[in-house]
Amino acid sequence: MIKRILSIAALSLAAILSFGQPKLRPDNIEEIIKAMTDEELASLLVGAKEKEFEFFEGTAAGVRSISRLGIPATISCDGPAGLHFYPFRENTDKTFYCTAFPVGTLTASSWDTEMMEKMAAALGNEVHEYGVDMFLGPGMNIHRNPLCGRNFEYFSEDPLLSGKMAAAYVRGIQGNGVTATVKHYAANNQETNRTENDARISKRALREIYLKNFEIAVKEGRPGALMASYNKLNGEYVQQSYDLLTTILRDEWGYEGVVLTDHGAKEGTVKAAKAGCDLMQPGNEEELQRMLMAAKDGTLTREELERNARHVLHYIVSTPRYQGFKFSNAPDLKAHADIARKVAGESIVMLKNEGGTLPLKGNEKVAVYGIGSEDFVAVGIGSGHVVAKHVANLRESLTDAGFELNQDLAGYYKACVELDHATKRVAGAMDWLMYESWGYGKKVSEPEVPLNQLPRQAAESDAAIIVISRDAGEGNDRSMVDDFELTGRDRKLIRRVSDEFHAKGKKVVVILNIGGVIETASWNKLADAILLPWQPGQEGAYAVSVKRQFPRFPSEGRVGGRPQEECRLH
Repeated sequence: MIKRILSIAALSLAAILSFGQPKLRPDNIEEIIKAMTDEELASLLVGAKEKEFEFFEGTAAGVRSISRLGIPATISCDGPAGLHFYPFRENTDKTFYCTAFPVGTLTASSWDTEMMEKMAAALGNEVHEYGVDMFLGPGMNIHRNPLCGRNFEYFSEDPLLSGKMAAAYVRGIQGNGVTATVKHYAANNQETNRTENDARISKRALREIYLKNFEIAVKEGRPGALMASYNKLNGEYVQQSYDLLTTILRDEWGYEGVVLTDHGAKEGTVKAAKAGCDLMQPGNEEELQRMLMAAKDGTLTREELERNARHVLHYIVSTPRYQGFKFSNAPDLKAHADIARKVAGESIVMLKNEGGTLPLKGNEKVAVYGIGSEDFVAVGIGSGHVVAKHVANLRESLTDAGFELNQDLAGYYKACVELDHATKRVAGAMDWLMYESWGYGKKVSEPEVPLNQLPRQAAESDAAIIVISRDAGEGNDRSMVDDFELTGRDRKLIRRVSDEFHAKGKKVVVILNIGGVIETASWNKLADAILLPWQPGQEGAYAVSVKRQFPRFPSEGRVGGRPQEECRLH
């Protein structure tokens, strides 16, 4: 009874305190700012993890609510090849899968900004229907380091291509009424030691290469959010650089959105806020106390707090959550899968096609080698990973296309994948599902193939297909040996298969199912054809396998001057 009385009293006190207070509207942001205490301003500028405001598991972060002023909490989720969050939730049997779209390295290979905008519109619809306000994508750092573990998320080593594709991506996402976030600004071109790396770049190179793509994206895409990167640039942390975050970004480029940190608390919280970093993500109590102390002692002025809060509030009033959107939690995943397949098919690169090896007729007997034939890599790992309901593999897509597969090989690779995943589930116990949502532990190492069966396989098959697959993600860069370069097992497989099939007048096709570039000069002469689908999303295996005249969208024509069917097996 006493607890009930106290609860009623607390509610009554809150109602009294909020009586007569202004409530946030798009047209009264300045009034709201003036009504906020220093403590409220500071809390608005320091984000909150999902457990603090009880949104679903797997959300990246959010903005805290201030109920007395009608300011709701908002939510953000990772990307950029699709929404990244955990597909299972408490108190429901429903699953919340997302579409794994083709990665940045593949979509940029199309040079097709209209197609990119179409794909991003479908992705943005999932963001909207799953109740997410801010999507943390596109990733658009320059491929300065070919070994960067996160290059699969980014577009290109070319700033013009990167900027144009990113601007189209932003327009597609934000056409759904949600916020896109360009990241990671700027010169975040490696993952190893990413929080302390100091990128030393000349002023000219910085302007013409490493900032130019962001400039294009900001001016042509008009993103609602921009994420400042962890690293230093010429000795200064990007998150604490007034020159980058205010002078260049806002004063020169006219950026009007919110600037947030990459996810991790640095000690320079106050310096970041003064430089123009509006929102600390994901936010914690330590950062909040730093802001409050700085406001109290005058290190952080009221004017600076209000400036940053103004950007955050303009973002909030644009969100579906503020506008009371009743999201369905049921986007059209089937329709989006079709779009993912079309985009993959339009973007695949043919590196070699000697003697018209491709396309195959579609009724051949084929021997398919490589663990990637069963464990096809849709996207990379880390926060850029997407948990799709199903990722197609080459075994099923080639069968659907009419090819007759060597069943011994197909069964061998299928058994290897099943055994590997079963072993990891047992070893990881309950952690397996969490690892799966980040992509860690899913990739299966290339097994040794019984090469004594090669003569029979070559005699019984019309052609050989070899899949070379690679996976990588945030936190660490790829190694030069056995990653950028082929492993000894990869080399042995390509050499032995090529020798055996060529001796019988049969063709050999290599498929590079990779997120970042690999070395090809030392072995490409062994293959008759080489396809580069990168990591093509959940439907990529079908895009590789099947010659299907999808309607070109948004207009008929060619991409890069080549007919679309030339870049498929069949």
